[in-house]
Amino acid sequence: MISVRRSGDRFPGGDPAAGIESHHAFSFGTFYDPDNLRFGPVLACNEERLAPGAGFDEHPHSHTELITWVVEGELTHRDSAGHATVVRAGDVQRLSSAGGVRHEERNEGTVPLTFIQMWLAPLEPGGDPSYEIVHGIADSTPYAVLAAGALLYVRRLAAGERTAVPDAPGVYLHVVRGEVALGGEELGAGDSARITKAQGLDLVAAGPAEVLMWDLNSA
Repeated sequence: MISVRRSGDRFPGGDPAAGIESHHAFSFGTFYDPDNLRFGPVLACNEERLAPGAGFDEHPHSHTELITWVVEGELTHRDSAGHATVVRAGDVQRLSSAGGVRHEERNEGTVPLTFIQMWLAPLEPGGDPSYEIVHGIADSTPYAVLAAGALLYVRRLAAGERTAVPDAPGVYLHVVRGEVALGGEELGAGDSARITKAQGLDLVAAGPAEVLMWDLNSA
């Protein structure tokens, strides 16, 4: 089964006056939708746009795996465990908040910043916070978030290029840019698909496209 959610249906949030624009694919913050709380371990898929100098001040997280994908610009991350990094397009950042951690995220560059941040529920709560950044992740190698029983595939496709959707109990797919076809549906930037027990699906790009796919092998 494929459930398509359109970009225009995402809940707008953030603080535009402070240079923060957010679009939420799931129930989030002040927006509560009891029918859209999660998909398997996926709790959030937020598109964040930060103007130069804007950002999220230090705030807490716990019992959540936070995965960040920068679309354009540079994201400065600092956390209470002592990590201070700059995340760029093509990098994957993971913050395992575990029993509790605080962090801040800012655009300290001179151009607008856009990033996708996805929250996953761990299989087991608690533990010690951990942090990782992988620079220049390749399309051929999935990024494993073992704590949540999930694999992240990044697909950068040329026009007409085809790629397989993982055969998994659940797959969450988010189109970062471009247009793709999936099971008879046309998806554009910001659209997403929640796929349950589908087999033999392919994704076909109408033009240059970038797609994030979560293989939720424990869903």
